[in-house]
Amino acid sequence: MAAPAEGWPVSATAGPGHGAGRLLRGGRVVARVLLVWVLSAGALRLLDRWLPGFSMAGWWQPIVCALLFGVLSAVVWPLVLRIALPIAVFTLGIGSFLVLGAGVLAISFVVPGVVIADFETAVVVAVAVSVLAALASGLLALDQDELFFRRAARRRARRGTGGDAEMPPGVLFLQVDGLGMDTVRRAVRDGDMPTFARLLAAGSHRLTEWNTDWSSQTGASVCGILHGDNDDILGFRWYEKDRDHVMACSHPEDAAEIERRHSDGAGLLSVDGAGHGNLFTGDAAHVSLTMSALPVLAGAARRRRSGRLGAGYYAYFANPANTLRTLAGALVDVGREISASTRQRRAGVVPRVRRGGFYPFARSATTVIVRDVVVSAIIEDMLAGRAAIYADFLGYDEVAHHSGVERFDALAVLRSIDQQIGRLYRATQLAPRRYQIVALSDHGQTQGWAFTDRFGESVEALVGRLCGAPQPEPRRGVNSDAGRASEGWQVGAALAEASAGAGPIARRLRARVDRAGSAPDHPRTVTGAPGVVTRVAPGVVVVASGHVAMVSFTEHDGRVELETIEREFPELLPALVDHAGVGFLLVRSAESGPIVLGRDGVHRLASGQVLGEDPLGPYGPHAADLVRRVDGFAHCPDIMINSRFDPIMEEASPFEPHVGSHGGMGGPQSKGFLLYPAELPAPGEIVGAEALHRVLRGWLTHLGQPEPPVGAPASPTVSAG
Repeated sequence: MAAPAEGWPVSATAGPGHGAGRLLRGGRVVARVLLVWVLSAGALRLLDRWLPGFSMAGWWQPIVCALLFGVLSAVVWPLVLRIALPIAVFTLGIGSFLVLGAGVLAISFVVPGVVIADFETAVVVAVAVSVLAALASGLLALDQDELFFRRAARRRARRGTGGDAEMPPGVLFLQVDGLGMDTVRRAVRDGDMPTFARLLAAGSHRLTEWNTDWSSQTGASVCGILHGDNDDILGFRWYEKDRDHVMACSHPEDAAEIERRHSDGAGLLSVDGAGHGNLFTGDAAHVSLTMSALPVLAGAARRRRSGRLGAGYYAYFANPANTLRTLAGALVDVGREISASTRQRRAGVVPRVRRGGFYPFARSATTVIVRDVVVSAIIEDMLAGRAAIYADFLGYDEVAHHSGVERFDALAVLRSIDQQIGRLYRATQLAPRRYQIVALSDHGQTQGWAFTDRFGESVEALVGRLCGAPQPEPRRGVNSDAGRASEGWQVGAALAEASAGAGPIARRLRARVDRAGSAPDHPRTVTGAPGVVTRVAPGVVVVASGHVAMVSFTEHDGRVELETIEREFPELLPALVDHAGVGFLLVRSAESGPIVLGRDGVHRLASGQVLGEDPLGPYGPHAADLVRRVDGFAHCPDIMINSRFDPIMEEASPFEPHVGSHGGMGGPQSKGFLLYPAELPAPGEIVGAEALHRVLRGWLTHLGQPEPPVGAPASPTVSAG
């Protein structure tokens, strides 16, 4: 394990000062107990005077009630929570105080002369006393990590000093969702990520970048990273023609199906691993907040299998002070979001999107509540000595979507994540086994005006209109998150750009249509059969996923070739390649195989021949290989559209209502970062999530962890972490 960076505190449990450190901690614990007891008694006396419906007749009753409340919080409450855990989980901690209020009401029945008029009054008393307990902990600098430190020290004492030598180092894989390489560099330089800065300055870690797949989004990246396979994952959502179904990585059943298709039982976390806040399990036995595991866990709960469902939540909510701290932080974050949104609107900042409604609360759920629960679960995993732990911090990605990639409130969330990583780094110094920290991202984000706001209609409406169907709500998508309304603003300059003259490729496509004898009223092979997925025009499905949109013609089995599209929808391809928001199209030609069409050029992927300007030129040196790979996917759509990227401004217009976005190619969205211990082998150039999986798996092997057995994936047992 590399030495901690200069100035980072290491607990007194380590080294020759172990005995003195134990005495110091023991004194702090005693002082905390006494202080909480005194403050609680004083608070109860004040509540007796100020709170209607609550009274104590004698001087001794506050002292006794405070003592009983302390016992309730420290001993009885954790036992009760094992039964009442669902209340705490599904109310994000608020329900725990309802249960605690019931305990306070019970105390009033036990102590003579204490009167609590109703249940609401009991809850107020419980919250007030818990707030004082949290304040007392803060005054004595006893945060929630102290529990971990003390328990780890006791385990080490029982095991003796040779515990580390008995097992190879474990690894924490900490994913900062959506954080691009360029943003990391600037954040380290400008002081927004001091933990990263210390690790790099101390020389214990190194920073490099990795290139995502064409689908630069969490579904493809995390499946590739955790399972070593992301074949046929086209976006966060995509259409499967053979099932008439839109797959969505955020849907539990779909996530479980994706994992079933890609897991061989030997995922990154298959050997004593744990995962938190991820889309997929990585074949870990211990998971929480993991989308693909939800159907499995629900079935396990119904069948009453062994395993502690929600144990990660239990470990966190068992301490009422944790609940108060998290709820307070969540409310503060709601205020920050409202303030930031108001400031953007008043200053006329563009691009921006609508951020009202439920979003401020959804934001606080990812930036504060889930973050705190995930960190708590990671600490529990470290205490259990698990070999590999992978967790996703989603808050930055969520805020950058709505605020902007490097705007002040997104960077504030990034600072809070960096702070949590610093906490976990300090915890690694005291864990029962040595731990290495690897931080990474699943992709970056590219900023720009949302396609709908810039051009006045969604990509679904555009394709539907070009296929002959009038769109009653042109700004509204139908099969993606683009269906959410976005706040609009002046787009005169963008509309002028959109109406610019036709380019050479569009003229050539129109000429092909004319030579083939097609006409705009060419009959279409539409059966009229009903479909489960919404059509933007008869027989036409469009799904948007970030900077990629996918068009499928449902009246044809398999892949529809360019020549057929030209006959049936003669204006579609010319209008798309000429559109100011479209960078390039992938289609399959009967004559030339897979081809990429751009405004000013064609790239024939089979031969590598380029006619005119290479439409993949602005998208990096790996673009052709990445697009060629997607062309071979079983569910590759008939037309794959990537947004236009401006390399000078590093901007592109996503097909969903976001400011910062990803999902395709173009700019920072394709550049993830990787922060790794300097003692591990340098990874070299990494292209694609599957390649990154091989690097991470190789590091685990290098550290001495056993290779996973290949076989049928096991269902997660679900425990803390």
